[in-house]
Amino acid sequence: MCHCHSSTTGKDLSTEDFMYILVRMLSEAGTGFAFNMKRGRLEEKLVTLKYDPIVKQRVLFKELKKVRSL
Repeated sequence: MCHCHSSTTGKDLSTEDFMYILVRMLSEAGTGFAFNMKRGRLEEKLVTLKYDPIVKQRVLFKELKKVRSL
């Protein structure tokens, strides 16, 4: 029996046990280019400036949706 995902209190895994989430970042240039990024579960939605290879310049990327908990 694997005990790698159980806590010492014997409770099941819940959202409080995950400190980070994986989110999908989408280019605001309208190219459809996107990438995944890790952020803290309780932090605000991400907005970042990164390189978009389709328009070959740095553009704003906004968080689109949650991919999974980490």
